[in-house]
Amino acid sequence: MKLTYLSHSCFILQTSTHRLIIDPFLSGNPLAQTKPEEVDCDYILVSHGHEDHLGDAIAIAKRTGATIVSNYETAVFCGNQGVQTHAMQIGGACQFPFGRIKLTIAHHSSSNATPHGFSYLGNPAGILITADDKTIYHAGDTGLFLDMKLIGELDKIDVALLPIGDNFTMGPDDAARAVEFLNARLSIPMHYNTFDVIKVDPQRFVNRVKSGTRVMQIGETINL
Repeated sequence: MKLTYLSHSCFILQTSTHRLIIDPFLSGNPLAQTKPEEVDCDYILVSHGHEDHLGDAIAIAKRTGATIVSNYETAVFCGNQGVQTHAMQIGGACQFPFGRIKLTIAHHSSSNATPHGFSYLGNPAGILITADDKTIYHAGDTGLFLDMKLIGELDKIDVALLPIGDNFTMGPDDAARAVEFLNARLSIPMHYNTFDVIKVDPQRFVNRVKSGTRVMQIGETINL
């Protein structure tokens, strides 16, 4: 299994059989080095409906035929635009050809701007992906919450992808506490430095955790 960081909260996960992209915010992303038309995938996982997470999901799905997996409201929103979707909800799990997905809680919001105001797009979520005997936890956009302990107890997490940008999500200190709760083998920071308001030195996070962390460079791929 390979994990590639495309910036912000966007990752590509290559399993032994399928290719997944998570939160494909590429167009309008000042840090992204990959264009949406360069993405090839089988599934698109969307943690919530904000534009910097839903991003290019619909355009990629239309071009590739990939299935968008998200909460019910976001899935319906995407499906109404002519793409294949699979709707889920918090606490639910489903077996896919590549492995298992389960949605967890995330303390945030979820909406998308329209000409008529904000459209509510369901509950934000974290995403647990289990494939090839590995479990990856993408926390989505969230603040710190005590149930992360339960998530870590129920699933042996190999890699935790955690927001550290502060302002809209956890900052480095709270994310370091999340590492303790989750007890993941490896923790990787995300959702920082894309915009001025979330500029953070990821070394602050690394220094707080001290071991089992890795700051991925944009475009970097690691083997899990």
